[in-house]
Amino acid sequence: MDSRKLIYTTAVLLLLYGTAFADTGDRIEERLDNRGDRIETRLDNKGDRIDQRLDNKGDRIDQRLDNKGDRIDARLDRKSERAADAGRDRLSERLDRKGDRIDGKLDRKGDRIDRKLDRKGARVDRKLDRKGNRINRRR
Repeated sequence: MDSRKLIYTTAVLLLLYGTAFADTGDRIEERLDNRGDRIETRLDNKGDRIDQRLDNKGDRIDQRLDNKGDRIDARLDRKSERAADAGRDRLSERLDRKGDRIDGKLDRKGDRIDRKLDRKGARVDRKLDRKGNRINRRR
């Protein structure tokens, strides 16, 4: 009977220890999951802040280019009006075309800057995603 009692006691103890180790493993896994979630949240927030800064920078650049285009356009319009008043129609038309060319050039420059900032934002997003994936693999 002693050997049966020993076997039953050993089986019960192994069952209890196994449960305890499983609980410990679950707690460790949950702690690592929580840590990974916190890191991912920080990376997402960092990416959002960078995107916002890039958007603001793009808006400021667009506004500056618009202001510059408006100033140049107003100056050329004044010259064109003076030329038209003086009876110099060809000069007036040439100045109008020049204003249109400058507006187009500034619009293209603004578009290039927007694309450049978009690419920069995409690079930052990819970099943060890769960092998040590395952290996920470590878990």
